[in-house]
Amino acid sequence: MYLQLLSDELWFPPVSQALPDGLLAAGGDLSTDRLLLAYSSGIFPWFSEDEPILWWSPDPRFVLFPQDLKVSKSMKKIIKGNAFEFRFNTCFAAVIASCKQIDRKDQPGTWITEEIAAAYTAMHEAGYAHSAEAWQDGKLVGGLYGVMIGKAFFGESMFSRVSNASKYAFICWVQHLQNLGIELVDCQVYTEHLESLGAQMIPRTTFIDMVKHLIEK
Repeated sequence: MYLQLLSDELWFPPVSQALPDGLLAAGGDLSTDRLLLAYSSGIFPWFSEDEPILWWSPDPRFVLFPQDLKVSKSMKKIIKGNAFEFRFNTCFAAVIASCKQIDRKDQPGTWITEEIAAAYTAMHEAGYAHSAEAWQDGKLVGGLYGVMIGKAFFGESMFSRVSNASKYAFICWVQHLQNLGIELVDCQVYTEHLESLGAQMIPRTTFIDMVKHLIEK
């Protein structure tokens, strides 16, 4: 196996050619057309500012089926107590900027470059990228953003400035997605946080088959 190098031509190699860590290709661009092709093929971009654009398709894949969402007793109490207000798509630029700026444990920098922010803002303006938001006392305190194609949602990043704010936004968003008929939430790679909310690992081949079926819807 070796790393595929992309040119300006709009294509991706088969995900079966990815390296063991999931790295599939480098290069290309972050145009809306290429991003749509990537997500529809089970691929996503992830790279640092000093790296070329890197494309990934890990095996297994970490996903959440909306009907499997787990809401703890403490979170149910927070939701019923109206500690936060849930909104979506009211301040996409602020959400992605917050995801970029927030400090994260064991992560010295951010992978959300200006190039990434511009690309997903364009995706939002085209109707594909969405933000889910937790508000408190008129301030944005948590949220996430990602891409919706057909009946699948591909999560990208989350942030929280107040305890439980991102978890609140995620739970409300998944419940909203379920009402829309979304059948799959892609969480990309494992986190203990999302596992506690019901996410699980599935084989990449299963994930790809599901995505192909769901985007046709």
